[in-house]
Amino acid sequence: MSTLDQTAARRRAFTPNWPARLFFLAFAIYLVYAASRLGFNLERMSYGLEHGQRFLARMFPPSFARSELIISGIVESLQIAIIASFFGIVLALPVGFLAARNLMPVWITWPMRAFVALCRSFHPIIVAIIFVKAIGFGALAGVMALIVASVGFISKLFAEAIEEISLKQVEAVRATGAGFFAVLVMGVLPQVLPRFIGFSTYQLDSNLRNSTMVGIVGGGGIGATLFTAYQRFDFDVVLAILIVIVGMIMVAEIVSGWARRVFQ
Repeated sequence: MSTLDQTAARRRAFTPNWPARLFFLAFAIYLVYAASRLGFNLERMSYGLEHGQRFLARMFPPSFARSELIISGIVESLQIAIIASFFGIVLALPVGFLAARNLMPVWITWPMRAFVALCRSFHPIIVAIIFVKAIGFGALAGVMALIVASVGFISKLFAEAIEEISLKQVEAVRATGAGFFAVLVMGVLPQVLPRFIGFSTYQLDSNLRNSTMVGIVGGGGIGATLFTAYQRFDFDVVLAILIVIVGMIMVAEIVSGWARRVFQ
C-alpha cells in the first residue's frame, strides 16, 4: 500500500454514519415541532416558575394539626398495599407457571400471556377509576386496582424467570417418577424462589406508592386525604401529608431491603 493510500485509510478510520446522523437530525427537528405544538414557550415557563414559588410559599411551614386524619389515611394506605400485594402475589404464582413456555404447551401459555398483557396495559389509576365506577368509592376499589397491577407485574417477571431455569434439575426430579406438581415444587420453585421474593418485595414498594395515587381518584387511603386537603387549599396540610408519605416510602424501602437479605 502506498503512502497516499495509507493516509487516506487513516482519514477514513471513523467513517461517518450518515443514516444515524440523519436520524438524530430528524429527531431534533421533531422535538422542536412537538414542543411548538404543545405550547412550550419561555413566557409560559416564566409564569409557571413564579406561580410555583407562590404555591411553595403557601405550603411552609407544614401543619400537622390534622394528625389523626393523616395517621388514619396512612394506616389505610398500608392496609390497601399489604392486602393487594398478598392477593396479587397469590394469584400471580399460578399465572406465572402457566405462562412459562418451557413448562406449558402453547395453547395454555398464549392465553395466559394475553391475560398478563391485559393486566399490564393500563396504569393503576385508570384501573382504579374503572373499579370506583363499578363498586363505588373506598378502599376496596383501590385494593382491586392494585391486585390487577400486581398480577400483571409479578406474573410477567415470574414467567420469564422460570423460562431461564436449568431443565436438568427438572428432568432429574421427573426421573424419580414424581408427578407434575412435585416437579414444580422440587424442580422449578427452588430455582426461582429468590427472584420471586425479590419481585414480591419490589411490588409491595410499588403498591405503597400507587396506593397514594389510586386514593386521589377515590380508591381510599392517604391519597384521598391529600386530595381533600388540596381542594380546601390547606397547602400546609398538603406538605405535611407529603412529608409523611416520603417517610413511609423510605421506611418501606428499608424493610424490603432487609426482607430481601433475610429470605434470599
